[in-house]
Amino acid sequence: MLKKLAGSVAVCVLALGITGAAAQDVKLRVAYENNPGEPVDIVANYWKDLVAEKSGGRIALELYPSSQMGSKADVTEQAIAGLNVVQISDVGFLADYEPDLGVLFGPYLTDDPAKLFAIYDGEWFKAKDEALRAKGVRIVMPNLLYGVRQLITTKPVRTPADLQGMKIRVPNNIMQIKILEAMGATATPMPLGETFGALAQGVIDGVENPIAVLYGQKFHEEAKYLSMINYLTNTAMFIGGEAYFSTLAPEDAALIQETAYEAGLYSQKLITDLDAKMVDEMKAAGVEVIEVDTAPFKELSMKVYSEFPEWTPGLYDLIQAEIQ
Repeated sequence: MLKKLAGSVAVCVLALGITGAAAQDVKLRVAYENNPGEPVDIVANYWKDLVAEKSGGRIALELYPSSQMGSKADVTEQAIAGLNVVQISDVGFLADYEPDLGVLFGPYLTDDPAKLFAIYDGEWFKAKDEALRAKGVRIVMPNLLYGVRQLITTKPVRTPADLQGMKIRVPNNIMQIKILEAMGATATPMPLGETFGALAQGVIDGVENPIAVLYGQKFHEEAKYLSMINYLTNTAMFIGGEAYFSTLAPEDAALIQETAYEAGLYSQKLITDLDAKMVDEMKAAGVEVIEVDTAPFKELSMKVYSEFPEWTPGLYDLIQAEIQ
């Protein structure tokens, strides 16, 4: 009987050991360029709380706003190398890994975010997601609404002709560089964290970004003209590295991604609610809001869809059919 009891205890101890190993604490760093208080930061905190609640505190997200971990490109490389980090990104950057994704970051593709998110939930994007995983990239939150990208400048921009000779900061992705150049500007890539200083020093003449980012980064303190060119409905995502996520227990990886999707849904309501308030506050700070005729901007920028020979033939038409 004693031998049987000892054996039972040993089995229980072994089982507890296995359970403990499967239920290790997980810490995941969440990096983004946005400042505390911006919608992306609010969404990240919402996600952090969801993960803590649903994991009983066993999985913790550590937030690193304001480019604390470095540039987007640097942190993405860290993630792919296997570090426990996820980084805000979008298909404009992921086009470096899967070129066809660049079409989803094209100008004036649609003014309805719901139509873009429907593509992300479809079979075409599922195949792209699998191709990204094979290249080491894990999409963790696919449904973040970043906003509609506008233009804030030190001189008024009412027509594309006004952009001639103006240096406009853009993220370092080829699609946005091509779009701003097609409109007539001198596209000037730089990390978001360096942009305020460049604007204050006159290195650049303006910045394109969604309202929440323009406001949150306080660009309206240096640039007093907000042109509503509405050129890009910007969905975004958080990405990590397949090398790291493959080390997690499947249930932990699933919990992180399921809560990320919930946080993405929250972002879609949040952005809609905040934009009008932020525009009003920018007006109160002396910003002139210019409601431009977007047709000339669209006409000039549409040519970029023919400037990516690496895309699958007929890609733009395929995506338009999906949107319609």
